[in-house]
Amino acid sequence: MSQPNCSSLWASTAAPDIEASALQGTVPADVVIVGAGFTGCAAALAMAQRGARVRLLEANVVGWGASGRTGGQVIPGLKFDPDEIEAMFGPDLGPRMVNAVGSVGDEVFGLIEQHAISCDAQRKGWLQPAFSTRSLDLALRRCDSWQRRGADVAPVGRSEMARLLGTDHYLGGWEDRRAGHVQPMSYVRGLAGAAQRAGAVIHIDSPALSLTRQGAKWRVSTPQGAVDADQVLLATNGYTDGLWPGLARTVVPMMSFQAATIPISEDLGKSILPEGHAASDTRRLLWYFRRDAHGRLTMGGRAPYREDLGAADADYVRNAVNRLYPQLKNTPFEFHWAGRVAMTQDHIPHLNRLDNGLWAALGYNGRGVGMATLFGRYLADLASGVPAQDIPFPVTSMRPIQGYPFTRLVARALVSYYRIRDQLEAA
Repeated sequence: MSQPNCSSLWASTAAPDIEASALQGTVPADVVIVGAGFTGCAAALAMAQRGARVRLLEANVVGWGASGRTGGQVIPGLKFDPDEIEAMFGPDLGPRMVNAVGSVGDEVFGLIEQHAISCDAQRKGWLQPAFSTRSLDLALRRCDSWQRRGADVAPVGRSEMARLLGTDHYLGGWEDRRAGHVQPMSYVRGLAGAAQRAGAVIHIDSPALSLTRQGAKWRVSTPQGAVDADQVLLATNGYTDGLWPGLARTVVPMMSFQAATIPISEDLGKSILPEGHAASDTRRLLWYFRRDAHGRLTMGGRAPYREDLGAADADYVRNAVNRLYPQLKNTPFEFHWAGRVAMTQDHIPHLNRLDNGLWAALGYNGRGVGMATLFGRYLADLASGVPAQDIPFPVTSMRPIQGYPFTRLVARALVSYYRIRDQLEAA
């Protein structure tokens, strides 16, 4: 059996990287953006299109963090149903938020079309299959909540779900036809390239070491240079560090582990996701899976919080593949990789005003492809002077989590607890 590749499938199969170099010397800008993932690149593109002088700083290479390691699923919505969002945020902001989070498919696939981004984009829909009677009720309630607002969604019965997935493991669920999937590294590189063509300057190998006031300007310093700008956008999500004190304490980083099989033969794979859907189920520690452009099955799930995850940690996703698709039991994994998912305490992504001219967006709770792209545009709006009340999402001050040093211990305990709850519920 072949040994799996510990590099990401997406990094290994992506469209060519952009040309960029490290920042040298001190340069002026209207806006400096920290982090070249979906958020940062979408913000850079939007700002450059408005004529701003944009500098985008990336500590590694474009897409190195969460954006290049995600499953690539473009899923509208949040953890909460539209009814819940409107109850939480009121009759004015609530419906605007629902409309915004429901539009992320249009946001992503619209940019792909507009800028001719080659990223294996497939808008074939997303399935949420239910593994228990309790979670089936919740899934159908969510579907109904969206359906009453005119969304292109539909409930899916047990036999039809089995046909669409190629497994009879689930009891039914629902389909969101607004959704789809992309090759995420190709997508983020495509956004970066579009930003460059619009006039943004991107610097790789340029970690932001400090963020300080220099008179009326902000200065972001790197090992070999600095940018002096009127506005700063922080777009580091799960890889947020101490650049701005306290910001990292507003999210809890969790590890997500993925693996991809070798390309599956046509005979073996003809019944597996035959219509090209992406899927993520209703488990508390969900399984999320789809086929890539070359016919591989990719499977992801939560993993222990360690940066050195390797082949030995693939057992969880291996078991998931074997349970869903026993015909793939002898089909080896070709790739495995892991990355951080930034979770928030309230399960809502955060759009923060940190100071005058200083903004941050982070905490996408596993829905980063769509929400990060959308929030990149919102950051550009705020930096361009759009009033916060005109953004269809709450713009808040930073709220570090109380007792933050214990959050990882709590997160580890919750992972174990959720695994037990899932096992009991499935039984």
